[in-house]
Amino acid sequence: MKLHPFAKGCNFKDCPYEKINMKLIVGLGNPGIKYKKTRHNLGFRVIGELAEKFQSAFNAEISEKRIKNQKIILVKPQTFMNNSGMAVKSIMDYYKIPVEDVIIIHDDIDLPLGEIKIQQGRSSAGHKGVQSVIDNLGSKDFIRIRIGIKPTQTENIDTEKFVLQKFTSKEEKIIKKTIKKAADLITTAL
Repeated sequence: MKLHPFAKGCNFKDCPYEKINMKLIVGLGNPGIKYKKTRHNLGFRVIGELAEKFQSAFNAEISEKRIKNQKIILVKPQTFMNNSGMAVKSIMDYYKIPVEDVIIIHDDIDLPLGEIKIQQGRSSAGHKGVQSVIDNLGSKDFIRIRIGIKPTQTENIDTEKFVLQKFTSKEEKIIKKTIKKAADLITTAL
């Protein structure tokens, strides 16, 4: 059977193409050097780790890799966090990827630093990037990989300022391990 590189399946009776399952893995964050190592860019950092695991050159903000019978598309939206859903929706439509094959990776201020939680079908819990994805897709049935960034002191914290701060050197050691662990979990699940 011939394999078409973009075939998601065929509706024709005698389709000459083998079906390819696709996964869209999106790391949420903000573009630009200013935000590179901020708490809000954990999704981007996990995508970078995955790209290294897949041994692909990551010179673009979209990277593709085929693993077994799956095409994996890694994405770092360049729309800024609060408009991430626009990019996710455009890519899903282009590749015809169903919502249940979308994985969104993001920071979560409600989870302790370094904790990872995987969920599906949940509300945004106030995360504006995730809410943008929900609003643009009209669904919350995608998989979410939440990575904890909760501050040790939670009183009188300005959340919007906190998420745009860089990690301390102590936190960075924890986060580097967490990023690797998140990438390993995703790779294993594929």
